[in-house]
Order: sequence, then structure tokens, then C-alpha cells
Amino acid sequence: MLILLTTLLAALRAIFRSRAALELENLALRHQIGVLQRSARKRPKLTAGDRLVWVLLCRIWSDWRSALAIVQPETVIAWHRAGFRLFWTWKVRRGQPGRPLISREVRDLIRKMCRENPGWGAPRIHGELLKLGIDIGESSVSKYMVRSRRPPSQSSQTWRTFLENHLTQMVSIDFFAVPTLRFQVLYVFLVLAHDRRRILHFNVTAHPTAEWTAQQLREAFPFDQLPRYLLRDRDAIFGLDFREQVRDLGIHEVLSTPRSPWQRAYVERVIGSIRRECLDHVIVFDAMSLRRILASYFAYYHRSRTHLSLGKDSPEPRPIQPPEMGPVVAVSQVGGLHHRYERRAA
Repeated sequence: MLILLTTLLAALRAIFRSRAALELENLALRHQIGVLQRSARKRPKLTAGDRLVWVLLCRIWSDWRSALAIVQPETVIAWHRAGFRLFWTWKVRRGQPGRPLISREVRDLIRKMCRENPGWGAPRIHGELLKLGIDIGESSVSKYMVRSRRPPSQSSQTWRTFLENHLTQMVSIDFFAVPTLRFQVLYVFLVLAHDRRRILHFNVTAHPTAEWTAQQLREAFPFDQLPRYLLRDRDAIFGLDFREQVRDLGIHEVLSTPRSPWQRAYVERVIGSIRRECLDHVIVFDAMSLRRILASYFAYYHRSRTHLSLGKDSPEPRPIQPPEMGPVVAVSQVGGLHHRYERRAA
């Protein structure tokens, strides 16, 4: 502030001085500024008042750049623009408020709708928000949408959505081997429905052939319950007779790539569960005993065992029993390997 007052007093005193004295003083001041620029190592510190003086000078003096030495002209222009922004910020805050802020919950909901529905644009999402009682402009919806490289008309659905839309029309088949007490190998054939992870059919044989496998497929599907897609691996057991049978039934085969069990994750996971929860704890005598053991396990699997992918429910939905129904009792299943817990009246 003192520098500003000194500058103003010097300007008033210059009115009464001669032109020659002013030119000599100007020369002396410029020489001193040059010496300071040459010897100073640190950037000069300017106060808000200093900036205001130069902003006013640049507005009333056209040749202000010729006298500028301590800063660059672009710096003075930047100060002017910053002052312009501060002025309008102050004016808006004192006047009417602008567009209302969008809450974080609404912004997250817009992005969620955009990700879950890649084919929706701003008008569709805006209409959905209006039905939820959220009063928001369509331009605001467009501002917070998740940007995609593709236009909505070319956006693809996710694999999860595609699979869920076809779950009721897809089944998987596979074999797995089980050793017996006498060191023989038995083969178990499984047919798994994807929608509720149900075992539609199983059988056991010591000598699997393409004809036997095709017969199991006919027994698994009545003619009014045929699936649309059959997912399997490239095992040689699925020979010509089997492929012809599948084609005659009007089922489309989908083959996984070689050595890619993750492409048949559902049936591979079921086989792993059968081994871990049942077959690893018993000794199989022959094919008949293996069928009996598997039938017992599949009864537990369908009616009692909960699944993460089914929302902690079983393939055959279990009702929730409230505490008022009675105390909890344990029901032995699979020969005592597992138990089902129920409430029963005392």
C-alpha cells in the first residue's frame, strides 16, 4: 500500500516539473531497473495492489508494454482475466443462484444406467429418471453419462447379458473317470442345464461309445424339452453317430477350443464339486454302487445344497423357514457326508 501511495505522489509532483527533468529522471530509473534485473536472482514478489495498478494502466495507456520490465506482458493480461473471473463470481453469488447441483447419488445412478444399458442414450435415461421422481435436465444427464467409443446403435451387450438370455436354452455334457476298488475305470456321463445348474441326466459305463452316448442324449431330453445349444469339448467319444443324433434332434452344437476347460466352466465346476464333496470320501466297488452313490449325492445337490450363483439357493428352490416354525434339526444326507438343516415343530 505504501508503494502505491508513493507512486501516486510522484505522479502529482511530475505535473509541476519541466520536461527535461522528467526525461532525466526516467533515464535514471530505467538504468536502476536494468541493474536490478541483472543482479537480482529471485523472482520479485508482487502484491494485489501492484497487480491492480498494472491492470488499470493496461486499460488506460496504450503504450504500457514499453515501460514494463519486472514481469511479462502476458502476466498482466492473465491478471486481468483472473480479476474478470473473480468479479463475475462475486456478482453471481450476490444475485440469483445458477443451475442446482446434481447429487452424487443421481450421478452414480446415471452412470449405472449407462453401463447396464449400452444402447440407451440421454433421452431414454432422462425418461427413466423422470419416472423415478428425479427432476433433472436432459443436458445434465448427457453431461454425466459414461462416454463410449461406439455410438449407442453399435454398442454390444455384455457376455454376461448374452449368457443370461440363453441360460434356459443351453446345456453342457461331459465325461469324467472314477477308479474302482479293483483298479477298473468307470466313466460317468453328465448332462447339466445352465439355468438352475440342474443335473438333467447321468449314467455310468465302463466302455463308452458314440452310440451309447447318443442313446443317453435321447433319454435326457423328451421331444418337448429340447435345448437349443449343446456345449461340449472335442473328445473323440462324440463321434459321427452322436453328431448325427444331435443334428436330428435340432440341437446346435457349440464346441470349446482344445485344452480350454474354462470355456465349459459350469459343467467343470459341477464335476469338481462331485469329486470334492462325494467321490473323494468313498470307495467305489462297481458301476451299480457308483450309480447309487451319485443318485444320493444328486438328491442332496438338487434339494439341499446352496449355490453362490443362485443367490444362496438350491437348484430346486428351498423355502425360508422363520424361527416360529420350531427348533432346528439336522437331516443326514449322502450317508452322513452332508446334512440338511430344517425347522420342525417340537
